[in-house]
Amino acid sequence: MNPTTPAAMAFEEFKEVLLDRRSIRKYTEQPVSVEDIREIIDCARYAPSDTNSQTWEFIAVTNKEKIKEIERLTWEQLHRRAAQAEERGLSKEGRLLVKSFGPYATAFSDAPVLIVCLATPYNSKFRERIFDPVQLVDDSVWAEEGIKSSCLAAQNLMLAAHAKGLGTCPMTGPVLLAEEQLREVLDIRPECQVNMVIALGYPSERPARLARKPVDEILTFVE
Repeated sequence: MNPTTPAAMAFEEFKEVLLDRRSIRKYTEQPVSVEDIREIIDCARYAPSDTNSQTWEFIAVTNKEKIKEIERLTWEQLHRRAAQAEERGLSKEGRLLVKSFGPYATAFSDAPVLIVCLATPYNSKFRERIFDPVQLVDDSVWAEEGIKSSCLAAQNLMLAAHAKGLGTCPMTGPVLLAEEQLREVLDIRPECQVNMVIALGYPSERPARLARKPVDEILTFVE
């Protein structure tokens, strides 16, 4: 293929978007429009999923007070875990948990939008007609299938946001620390798994590109 063909150009443009994406933890006060949020989610929903089950839903939190409440609840649970560690004689680890993990777990606090990524139950005609009758796998595996597809949609979301000049940062800290509280605050249905949260907004920083493992270190050919 001639390197100047449209397909080759499209790849180079896509790779530029992919390589330039960063995890952004500092944002301007500029709001993100509802139209932009909808367009980004429109891109997310075109991710692949197991038997096209589309096991994803998104909650876009644009209320600043609600975002601050989620931050407060996350810190509250973080300090509780640190106190429990100290009671077990792990005071140093407890302090590190707060000092090192805390800022990463709450890096969404200044973002104008917090997107909560959910994984819905995996259901399909294949599961109903074939997989479950033959007891192909344990039910826990189907929960994993929902999370896998939700993660694929989340990556679409972040690349689409970057292409529109927005920044994102995926985080699991609020889920690991305060999932129960997050469910209550956002009235998340019991059958949905909370996968991750993604901060969204206009970046006020430009982090450097982090090193990656060489291709030859992570790729094996079987010929």
